[in-house]
Amino acid sequence: MAKVKEGDTISIHYTGKLEDGTVFDSSEGGAPLEFKVGGGEFLKGLEDGVIGMEAGDEKTIRIPAEEGYGIYTEEKVFKFGRDRAPENFDHEIGQQLQMYRADGMPITVKVTGKTEKAFIMDCNHPLAGKNLVFDIKLVEIV
Repeated sequence: MAKVKEGDTISIHYTGKLEDGTVFDSSEGGAPLEFKVGGGEFLKGLEDGVIGMEAGDEKTIRIPAEEGYGIYTEEKVFKFGRDRAPENFDHEIGQQLQMYRADGMPITVKVTGKTEKAFIMDCNHPLAGKNLVFDIKLVEIV
């Protein structure tokens, strides 16, 4: 049987969890995820972890935060002055929204606090600082 190697396009079913078992994403009940191994479309640890698998194989892959969505950094938390916000901009704490960096690139931020003069925004990935666990099943090498 063929084994997965870099450059192969594969499809997998997966369940992504935190170390405490909290599920953050899953293909269960839906279509499998299809991607090119080594193409940088998905987390490197997951792409590396499927190498050598055969169709039907199941595996648990653990990805430390540094190799997943990175370490949580306070440098990615900032104050956004209410005087710079559009009129009627009054988002709730916990709400995510899209803003644009100075270079025009979009970035997703989360409102983590409010003061009289500013909103506190966090642009760390929601899974930053978290060790990830993926239970995967290789459906096929396409």
